[in-house]
Amino acid sequence: MKKNITKAMFTAAIMVLPSLATATTWNIDADHSNVGFSVSHLMVSHVKGNFNKYSGIVDINDKDITKSKVDVTIDASSINTNVQKRDEHLKSADFFDVAKYPTLTFVSKKWTKAAKGALNVTGDLTIHGVTKSVVLEVSPFSKEIKDPWGNIRRGTSASTTIMRKDFGLVWNQALETGGVAVGEEINISLDVELIKLQPK
Repeated sequence: MKKNITKAMFTAAIMVLPSLATATTWNIDADHSNVGFSVSHLMVSHVKGNFNKYSGIVDINDKDITKSKVDVTIDASSINTNVQKRDEHLKSADFFDVAKYPTLTFVSKKWTKAAKGALNVTGDLTIHGVTKSVVLEVSPFSKEIKDPWGNIRRGTSASTTIMRKDFGLVWNQALETGGVAVGEEINISLDVELIKLQPK
């Protein structure tokens, strides 16, 4: 019996090793990436912004992309809409309340294949202390390239839409003509450049 159990464990390990061997770890290069968003303003236009500080790891399994993972942390206080007064309001308790909730995070739970090499990455998005499941529509990863300094790079882009009220961001102001000052839908767009983590 013991011999059979040992043999079964050995066989299971051999089956797992190939998938582990094909997984590579990549750091998000914040200097060449963008975490952006847009939201309706006064029901006549859209205000765009981004977060300037963030970090993340992406484990890409090219043999079976559905076994890949991503884990990202964003500094909430790094929000930037190019208007200081507006940014200060967004950092306040009316919106992100960065003193109480200093980070936003995204941790993937499931990767599924979509058309033409694209992906749907489902994960837990945490904003303002509230965690909700969201789906990122991710473009196919680019091929690997070597930069002039010897780093291996590849990239992708992604997008999703969330409702800010789902995350407790409920502040608004009614307009005399009807409607509200700030839209409920937040369109998120990501451009991500990755650097392959080289073994030491």
